[in-house]
Amino acid sequence: MDARTNTSRNGHLSALHLWVCGVFLLLGALVTGSLLERAHAAESLPAEPTVSVIHLDSTIQPVSAWYLDRTLNEAAAAHASAALILMNTPGGLLESMRVMVHSILASPVPVIVYVAPAGSRAGSAGFFLLEAADVAAMAPGTNAGAAHPIIEGAKLDPILKQKLENDATAFLRSFVAMRKRNLAAGQDAVVNSKSYSESEAMQLGLLTLVSPDVPSLLRSLDGQSVTRPDGRVVVLHLRNARLVDALPSIRERILGKLTDPNLALLLLVGGVLLVYLEFNVPGTIIPGAVGTLMVMTALFALNLLPLSYTAVMLLVAALVLLLLEIKVPSHGILAMTGVACLVVGMLTLVQGPVPELRVRVATALGVGTGFGLITTMLVRIALRARRNKVLTGPSSMVGAVAVVQNGFDEATRALGAAAVHPETRFRGQVLVRGEIWLGESAVPVPVGTRLRVAAVRGLTLVVEPMT
Repeated sequence: MDARTNTSRNGHLSALHLWVCGVFLLLGALVTGSLLERAHAAESLPAEPTVSVIHLDSTIQPVSAWYLDRTLNEAAAAHASAALILMNTPGGLLESMRVMVHSILASPVPVIVYVAPAGSRAGSAGFFLLEAADVAAMAPGTNAGAAHPIIEGAKLDPILKQKLENDATAFLRSFVAMRKRNLAAGQDAVVNSKSYSESEAMQLGLLTLVSPDVPSLLRSLDGQSVTRPDGRVVVLHLRNARLVDALPSIRERILGKLTDPNLALLLLVGGVLLVYLEFNVPGTIIPGAVGTLMVMTALFALNLLPLSYTAVMLLVAALVLLLLEIKVPSHGILAMTGVACLVVGMLTLVQGPVPELRVRVATALGVGTGFGLITTMLVRIALRARRNKVLTGPSSMVGAVAVVQNGFDEATRALGAAAVHPETRFRGQVLVRGEIWLGESAVPVPVGTRLRVAAVRGLTLVVEPMT
């Protein structure tokens, strides 16, 4: 009886345990399902759209290309919905433009180029960037075009000019046709330097839209689809997008300033002047060190710009002539010739395709004139120093003023009589150039009398009355 009771009790307990475990398993399944459903719902909710804003408001040159490539990669890493390039540029270097177009076409995120605000332009190389973008937009009161290729501001022979035009138009066709924009109008901007206002560009099919400001632009583009260069169709989600400024780094800002030819020229000339001063006054160290740093910085900046090799040779010749002036007493002729070479070299040093990438005439003349005046002053100082008498050694004492301190009376007559030179029979101490010397005189003189040094005999000065 007890055995059956225990067996029955154990059976009831086992069933209870199974029931409890089943309840817990069911609750766990329900909780897990709820959590998974919430996680899936959270994933399905769209994240806050962000737009990376890139500012191109200077010339197109290597620093601009570095900045654009970096910011587009950062926009992709941040999963931005799009990259918005606010552009206002007169144009720039052909090779830098090609690099920037490649960055736009290879960008993982859609690229919107917006020429704004009113008064801005997408000139020359900037026109290529505008047409390469997934979305080309302009604000009212802006213009774009005048994209004829220029190399170093030089006049080209007809054959080379035709080759450049063909190459530029072929490059433009490679992405304008892909963007389904007006190829004929684009080629007209390259071959005939045609420039368009925002309304003309819109009518000719060179733009996606005209918008007065960034918020209106993003609202208009929200929900539209763009076809990327790889064939992917991407729908833009830009409504209420958060704008994130992609500002230039400190390095890019400094290099961007240095690519101004006028600043680079000032650094170069100032550095050469300090090095020249170091050669004239050896041992000062600081002018030479600072000047060398300025010259090296200027050379680095100029290396990023299109240079005239003839102008570089003129500048090197100017430096050589200025250094020779230190060693060869040409009375300033070599220095002035060097300054002339310097001015001509400065005027023709940087030959960019736009005026913003060339040395201004006022800068070259002002720097050349100032450099010439300073050089003339230094040369005159050097020549004057060469003509001056030597102020060291015993012979430099002859003719100096000696003031009697003591002696030169009857008490010192015996000393004078025993002197090697009996004609100087009186002895005493005199002050010459802040130093006390032993003096000999043929006549007695009172203390405080001003005498003239007539000769130097060893460590004794022969003095005589001043005439």
